[in-house]
Amino acid sequence: MKLPAETKPTLATLVLEPPASGQLPLIAADQLFRQGNTLRIEHAGQIYQLRVTRENKLILTK
Repeated sequence: MKLPAETKPTLATLVLEPPASGQLPLIAADQLFRQGNTLRIEHAGQIYQLRVTRENKLILTK
């Protein structure tokens, strides 16, 4: 679905500190969901939706 240019969402950038050697990056969910309970993730040309449910669970859908 193509959106008109004036209604296209902009991309947000999250800057991460490099993790300590041997550690995995950790991102707090409240940083990801600053503007609501749903966000979109682009991976390998596909768009996925990550949302927080009423029960505070995470759901990832294509």
